[in-house]
Amino acid sequence: METIQVVLDSALLRAADGAAKRAHINRSALIRNTLREYLKRLSVREMEARDRQGYEEHPDTWDSSRERVQTWPRE
Repeated sequence: METIQVVLDSALLRAADGAAKRAHINRSALIRNTLREYLKRLSVREMEARDRQGYEEHPDTWDSSRERVQTWPRE
């Protein structure tokens, strides 16, 4: 592991320390866990944006006239 220096304002530091205490972990573990979760969500958002762009550039060509309505048999 590497040691880094992070600057936080007082309110954010107090909130982080409170969250770490409630989670029964130290401040460093809280920051690591939070950063991992943020990076995971960021990756998902980037993949979704690429998918959205791909669908916009190449829209679905499904012909809805080919769809058939399914009905339950009558007794």
